[in-house]
Amino acid sequence: MLDERWVFHDDAKAEDLGNGVVRRVLAYSKDLMCVENTFAEGAIGALHHHPHTQITYVVSGKFEFEIDGVKKIVQAGDTMLKTNSVEHGCKCLEAGILLDIFNPMREDFV
Repeated sequence: MLDERWVFHDDAKAEDLGNGVVRRVLAYSKDLMCVENTFAEGAIGALHHHPHTQITYVVSGKFEFEIDGVKKIVQAGDTMLKTNSVEHGCKCLEAGILLDIFNPMREDFV
């Protein structure tokens, strides 16, 4: 779906990552990518890092996030900035959806 102007949710492939996490890559270009992640309660987004700047918007649910060693509880409407290569991860406290924006795109997701 690279450079597609319109990406309808039903057309975006849902990828079951296991352990209660489902990823759906939405619209993207080489410079920017939008990704929806659906978490079941108790699901873990393991600590990791990557060379992309990432903003996460909490669409729904409640999560405990760790960014660069600092933990905070976030919920619908909250956002987090993760700069290049900073370690981050989360635990889903109440089932929900996270919307991630990456710069540049995550080539490993397509």
